[in-house]
Amino acid sequence: MLQQLFNDMIKQDVKPFLSKRGFAKKSLNFHKRTESLIYMFNFQKSAGNAADNVMFYVNCGIYAAEFAQIQSRELLTAPQEAECHFRARIGEIVESAPDRFSITPDTNMDDIRETLLSGLEEVIHFYDTMTSARSIVDYYSSGPYLHLAEESFHLLLQSKDVVAAKHYWKSLQEKYGKEKRWSIFENKYSAIFNKYGVEFDER
Repeated sequence: MLQQLFNDMIKQDVKPFLSKRGFAKKSLNFHKRTESLIYMFNFQKSAGNAADNVMFYVNCGIYAAEFAQIQSRELLTAPQEAECHFRARIGEIVESAPDRFSITPDTNMDDIRETLLSGLEEVIHFYDTMTSARSIVDYYSSGPYLHLAEESFHLLLQSKDVVAAKHYWKSLQEKYGKEKRWSIFENKYSAIFNKYGVEFDER
């Protein structure tokens, strides 16, 4: 019964909403392609679902062909969420969205629909600001985050933006430099900088 409510919401609400905005559905994945990026939403059902509680997550992803080439991987036309270069749960992008949605016998489906569609709309506005692989680099370097750092250094140094690459390294060093694992990352980053003939003073 509750599973059917979830299925109906995907079919009757989510699919038309995202189709109008250029997303094509395949199973519980929705993709929208541009020349260099693929934007996607993935609806992931929780492993802990029961007859009286259907829970699901909304995963957001952006796949960049430029990063796939840096990683020497085959270019994909319909990537899974785990294969995307930018990855986040909807709640990480939209403050008003829950990390996990839940449908129970007491759930007001109009409320959950409104929250979900409003959240998807906000993510699409966020996607509109992410127009290239460099946008993804800027997002992760602003954190700064370790995720995708190696690929980001390659992209920055290939485009000869040495200033941004050094700033990203320094920010990561300040955030993670006291952790035992930092030396592993530092060695990897040094090798990338050396590849492009760029020296970096680690002190």
